[in-house]
Amino acid sequence: MNDFIQKFHSGWAYLALLLLVVAVVNSFIGMSSKKEFTAKDRKIALFGLIATHIQLVVGLILYFVSSKGFEQLSGAAMKNAELRLTVLEHPLTNIIAIILITIGWSKHKKATTSTGKFRSIAIFYGLGLLLILSRIPWKLWF
Repeated sequence: MNDFIQKFHSGWAYLALLLLVVAVVNSFIGMSSKKEFTAKDRKIALFGLIATHIQLVVGLILYFVSSKGFEQLSGAAMKNAELRLTVLEHPLTNIIAIILITIGWSKHKKATTSTGKFRSIAIFYGLGLLLILSRIPWKLWF
């Protein structure tokens, strides 16, 4: 079961990252071209939000069920850079990233102008994307 959850978490990450990149790029294009924020733009941002939240839930399940997760959190893990990345830095940074993405979604709903909506998504989703990319355990991906 742990193996399935691990593979799902790794595979879903590609989709979540792709949707985040599309949402950020779409928002920057919309903001710079001064176009109207449409239902299509809202759906792009919403799909990015949903994909990252699913990734978070699967990641938390994996973290607490897998022997490579919470069980490994100790003082010894802090001395090992690779173990520290997977046990502490990756989950904590990605939770912060998803909080930022959620804030961006909430702020876009309160914005009254199209530029404001695009700006909220571009900034907060972009920051979230950068945080996620910074803490991906690349050695495990390739």
